[in-house]
Amino acid sequence: MARPQNTPRLRLKRKAPTNGFVDGAWWPHSDDLSAELPDLLTVLSVRLGDIARVRYNRSVWAAAPAKLRFADQLVRLDGYDRHPPNTVGVQGAKGGEMLLLVIPVQTDPDDAQAAMAAAAASENAASIRSLLASRAVH
Repeated sequence: MARPQNTPRLRLKRKAPTNGFVDGAWWPHSDDLSAELPDLLTVLSVRLGDIARVRYNRSVWAAAPAKLRFADQLVRLDGYDRHPPNTVGVQGAKGGEMLLLVIPVQTDPDDAQAAMAAAAASENAASIRSLLASRAVH
């Protein structure tokens, strides 16, 4: 399996059954989804296997193509206006799925790290809005 070119800023809940709305948090370096995804998908494919689809809110990201070539496969990128803002959904080809809280790019590093740690805490069942509001992450 390939290694990411740049290690994504990512925190995930344990693989065991989890609580809450999200499976972890991701703090991308830019709003260019097609540039940010390859490294993220490389890491998530360890849990999900082949990646089939990524869902996101169009208002949060710069324009992205409908498909992305990743690890010798085509991954569908589905942008929706009604997809929960500040999240990215990643679906594996065998049906596994993860929903990640997306920390806005411009967030203060201390606030971003705190929100990521909270989102990745196995016992945390806070909503997306609560996770972002807890440390003034916008």
